[in-house]
Amino acid sequence: MDVRRLTSGDADAYRPMRLRGLQEHPEAFAASFEEERDEAPEKVVERLGYPHAATFGAFIDGQLVGIGSLACNPRPKLKHRAMVVAMYVAREYQGRGAGQALVSAIVQQARATDGVEDLTLAVTVGNEAARAVYQKAGFERYSIDPRLFRIGDRYYDVEWMILSLQKDE
Repeated sequence: MDVRRLTSGDADAYRPMRLRGLQEHPEAFAASFEEERDEAPEKVVERLGYPHAATFGAFIDGQLVGIGSLACNPRPKLKHRAMVVAMYVAREYQGRGAGQALVSAIVQQARATDGVEDLTLAVTVGNEAARAVYQKAGFERYSIDPRLFRIGDRYYDVEWMILSLQKDE
């Protein structure tokens, strides 16, 4: 398995993977499939080149099988805290280490990013496979956000998790 940071040149592989995640697991993302389905290709290229984010891809035999991003906040009061966002591994590749490899790459990037002390993420309550990947990487729960997402008449709670990157902890 190869995990690397994606560039604008990866947009054609990234976009279908992103849309697949949004369609298969709408309860796991703030964005919706409908919002992003008709986006111009330039918007995807722009997203992969955003200066305050790093998007990673997991590849098996040259095929993109998973994605995940580190989102940093440029605001001075929030620069110490970054987020793991937009994680998705194709169903047929789950359980093969792609999620763990992506989280590891994101954590490594966060540690190398000046000023980042904490890494947070949100995982939909009930998504035990994703939660286990995050716990294995050292993330710990710090709160539950009830009814954060609403899809039709159904609400989804989200568990917030944190990983301290401070060297003396």
